[in-house]
Amino acid sequence: MKLPPGGEGIKIPTCFFRPVNPEFIKMPLGTQALLAVLPILLAGVLLVGFRVPAKWAMPVVYVAAVAVAVGAWQMDWIRVWAASIQGLFLTFDLLFIIFGALLLLKTLEHSGGVAAIRRSFHTISDDRRVQIILLGWLFGSFIEGASGFGTPAAVCAPLMVAMGFPAAAAVMIGMMIQSTAVTFGAVGTPVLVGVQGGVGGELFEAQLAMVGMEMREFLRLVTTRAVILHGIAGTLMPTFMVMMTTRFFGQNKSWSEGLSIFPFALLGGLAFTVPYTLTGVFLGPEFPSLLGAPVGLVIVTYAARRGWLVPKDTWQFASQEAWPADWVSGLEVRGVDETDERRVSTGKAWAPYLLLAVLLVLSRLPQLPMGDWLRWVRVSWGNIFGTGISAITTPLYLPGFILVVVVALTFFLHKMSGAALKRAVSESSRVLLGAGFVLVFTVPMVRVYINSDVNGADFLSMPIAMAEWVATNVGQVWPMFAGVTGALGAFIAGSNTVSNLMFSAFQYGVAERLMVSGVLIVALQAVGAAAGNMIAIHNVVAASATVGLLGREGYILRKTILPTVYYLVVIGLLGLMAVHLLGAVDPLLLVG
Repeated sequence: MKLPPGGEGIKIPTCFFRPVNPEFIKMPLGTQALLAVLPILLAGVLLVGFRVPAKWAMPVVYVAAVAVAVGAWQMDWIRVWAASIQGLFLTFDLLFIIFGALLLLKTLEHSGGVAAIRRSFHTISDDRRVQIILLGWLFGSFIEGASGFGTPAAVCAPLMVAMGFPAAAAVMIGMMIQSTAVTFGAVGTPVLVGVQGGVGGELFEAQLAMVGMEMREFLRLVTTRAVILHGIAGTLMPTFMVMMTTRFFGQNKSWSEGLSIFPFALLGGLAFTVPYTLTGVFLGPEFPSLLGAPVGLVIVTYAARRGWLVPKDTWQFASQEAWPADWVSGLEVRGVDETDERRVSTGKAWAPYLLLAVLLVLSRLPQLPMGDWLRWVRVSWGNIFGTGISAITTPLYLPGFILVVVVALTFFLHKMSGAALKRAVSESSRVLLGAGFVLVFTVPMVRVYINSDVNGADFLSMPIAMAEWVATNVGQVWPMFAGVTGALGAFIAGSNTVSNLMFSAFQYGVAERLMVSGVLIVALQAVGAAAGNMIAIHNVVAASATVGLLGREGYILRKTILPTVYYLVVIGLLGLMAVHLLGAVDPLLLVG
């Protein structure tokens, strides 16, 4: 197998995947990579090329992935079923989150809270561009920092629809929220669980011990580099959100209408990324998104109320009657009884989201016991069918449960009737059914990919085979592709954390072969995986489900590929500059 220049004799750490004896490999690595990528290409062709709804495309893609796993990788059928069952556990988690987000929105709609929230934004600004930066970029990033796992899109997309955004625009913005904040979402889970679990192990920890370093210090180094990369690339994300909205959903299909708010959008970007970066450098991986976003929200709200940097014109969507059919879901906000509007004040209307944020933070902070209490209730299936694959869900710890608790509190706070709550539950349940069918195939497909590491062909797992082929063919320009590999993992798994689990040790091993900074390459992996969340298939399915837009996932993916490419190109160029111009290297970690 071809190694990059300088890579002879240097081994990839064995803490992540089994060393492969070349004598047992009966298929070239390039062929393995091609076969592994075929189901993914099929998903792209069906969803984006032929615009096939996900409810038809993803069952076909699942069958294709199983066919490759069984036929080429020689996975046992029993292991395929075990991986699929593990996927169904994760599907339950996702559906619970979706249901909770939908239920909260519908509860607020029937209580009159939605009308009050819409009025509150009008007191700050009627300009939709300003609302995108406040609600999407800043509030959404805070929810990501507190909860992660797709919750920002599930919370913000339906809220934007309730405020009068087209459903398709709300989903597109909701997907773009899942970028800069994601690497440190859920109080740092992608780093603390993903990177640590990906590179961790006795071999790697012994390597660190040789230079007097602990895992926590290694994670701090990764965090420092990741926040700098994100801080540079992420600052322009609110500008992208606004420009893409005015271009694809505006009356004039204009990029310039979005660019005209660039000074304010730049303020919105910096108001988040500056405290985000400082927090990551000085406090570690738990708090960049969690603290950076609310700081930014305070700054930008203050500026918007005073009209600082805001254009004199006010940008709006066309009237709903003029929207094309593929923009709408049928769940757009309906009129609310005037008595409800008078009964629910602005403070009470926003209180459920404040409660949601507080409860999410309290349940995620490791210093508090609340998270342990909630995780005490668990449903698990260990060693499924004797395969070593295990599945577990902790339903009370999921954001979905927190959302349901907030709904219960809202029922009393807004003095709702039982009939109104019953209507909210009924409407939420109907939307959930469509998402459930798609995710039942999408998430198990992901788990088949990930669990293909144990196979009769003695191959690397399917994701690692794809990444290994790239690594052995690009050499010293690998920093340009490290983020792409992370994005590929997130595209497959729909999770920054899972992508880091799959690829962190691989990325560090490639860095060792190339004699470049392993910390930097792992940071590029984590940042690229965050960018990949914008095009993750089951993320767009989940986000679409919250606004009733199932069947148009390809339409959204064709849009979100643009900011994803931007992000990957920027961090790739930064990685190349760091390695080849600044000479980034971790000499203390390069011990053999």
